Amino acid sequence: MKEAYYNESKAGALNEMDRKRLEEYLDHVVERNYSMLGYPASRDFDYSELYPSLRFQLNNVGDPWGASTCQLHSRELEQEVIHFFAKLFRAPESNYWGYVTNGGTEGNLYGLYLARELYPNAMVYYSSAAHYSIQKNLHLLNMESIVIRADKNGEMDYLDLKETVSLYRNRPAVILANIGTTMTEARDNVAVIKEILDSLAIRSYYIHSDGALAGTYSALLDPRHPFDFQDGADSIAVSGHKFIGSPFPCGIVLVKKSYKERIGQLVPYIGTLDTTITGSRNGHGPLFLWYAIKKLGLDGFRQRAHRALELAAYTEHRLREIGWNAWRNPQALTVVIDKPSDEIIRKWQLATQGDFSHIICMPGVQQAQIDALVADLEKHQNKSGLPARLLQKQ
Repeated sequence: MKEAYYNESKAGALNEMDRKRLEEYLDHVVERNYSMLGYPASRDFDYSELYPSLRFQLNNVGDPWGASTCQLHSRELEQEVIHFFAKLFRAPESNYWGYVTNGGTEGNLYGLYLARELYPNAMVYYSSAAHYSIQKNLHLLNMESIVIRADKNGEMDYLDLKETVSLYRNRPAVILANIGTTMTEARDNVAVIKEILDSLAIRSYYIHSDGALAGTYSALLDPRHPFDFQDGADSIAVSGHKFIGSPFPCGIVLVKKSYKERIGQLVPYIGTLDTTITGSRNGHGPLFLWYAIKKLGLDGFRQRAHRALELAAYTEHRLREIGWNAWRNPQALTVVIDKPSDEIIRKWQLATQGDFSHIICMPGVQQAQIDALVADLEKHQNKSGLPARLLQKQ
């Protein structure tokens, strides 16, 4: 009976025109996948062993730590994923909670939502280099905020933070720390932020680490950048599709359980607590992340990080060899370069802001791709070696 159910015939089929369109689209995806060097997405994953699960709708509706009347889910695997990241981010042993999200934006929204519920009158502080989702999330939550200056490399200006927070010492402070900014992959220092708050005798505060890009591998590197729970964070959000890699966006948010327990309500319809941002949640995300964690483990992730860092160093060196301005922050996979021609930006899908673009050497990027990009840049230089944007100004 089960066999007949699983192998029931599929109704309908694509006509010849639609099938051709699908084939052309897939060819386009393969080509664009090769030349995407400006956005943080790992592309060396292999989840073929999990393809059979795509025949089923896995819905992790509600709280991942509670039972539900909906039994087609991956909650147990989701819990293991959260346990892995809780240990990685040095969360309090008996005081953490989290779930697998749709991506970093949802993780940031949850951290800010929890902060608002704890401190309704708080002032939020975030740097000018923060991800665009922060301003959007603050608008959705109707939270008052102040933007703090960032230095030329993208890290928060701590003197500006201290001076600004001191003006609002009568209000709780919510600080958003960037652990890998969008353009330069700068990391804010949570330990320094906590010292500033303590020095101002501010007792009611909440620190959220946005580690969407660099959070996972920052915890694997030596020296270890201060950003996790032991350093002073109250919540951390990371993306799963960036460093680990996934065919769809996903992420993880971790918070202190004692804070989370102040929110949430029982929903009889699903038989569990409603404690997440969304109702229905993708059950395949936890399954894929669990598979990657079990397949690679900490040592595999660490080797993955070091290989990507070696390629970033190679990329920076090759660009400087041809006279193209290039630099990166410590322990960064992101190489910031002078903006090249629009043609190169389009071909290699380079994220660009103002006069600068960047290359991100995510796992899966090969040296041959970097060499091809460098060759294209070299072709667009004149004899003096000036980038295209400077030639346009002459």
